[in-house]
Amino acid sequence: MYKDNSLIPSEAIRLAALGLLWQGERSYADLAREIRHFVGRIVGPSLELLGPSLELFKIEGIIEAIDPKQPADLQIMRLTAEGRTELQRLMTTRMRGPMGEVNKLIVAFKMHFFNCLAPDDQRQQLDLLIEACDKELVRLGDLRSYEPLTATSGHLPSWLDLEIGEIGARRAWFEGLKSQIAP
Repeated sequence: MYKDNSLIPSEAIRLAALGLLWQGERSYADLAREIRHFVGRIVGPSLELLGPSLELFKIEGIIEAIDPKQPADLQIMRLTAEGRTELQRLMTTRMRGPMGEVNKLIVAFKMHFFNCLAPDDQRQQLDLLIEACDKELVRLGDLRSYEPLTATSGHLPSWLDLEIGEIGARRAWFEGLKSQIAP
């Protein structure tokens, strides 16, 4: 975790493993395969995300094999009580801006496992995501309105408009989701 209590890239993999096991027990091999598949489809191949192995998670006590005597690839894994606590911590951390590939992956995992949070925590996370969008909109809006930039920038202004539109749509989607959560 960074000093500002936002997730570091390797914690995205930790979040994935814990969230998948929150959904249900899986074999060690299936867990590894699902994580690789999901990460590969959101951010593509990434050395930065070759974080800690599932073995480390077992050593830390956040996941465990139901029958540790089985060969590793045949072991059925489950979340421990410590793992549930860690999942809650990871799910309720803030996002680091701007919305790059790693943050998109973390948001995707948070949305994938969103139902593991209580409604108050869900609303709080959506508030943090909306705040992150607002910060990006201000930052890009400031660049878009920078006078020397607009006169000689080729297609940059229209690209910034596209980015601003996407962030605005993401923000509206988070707002809509938040309005669906019962108080």
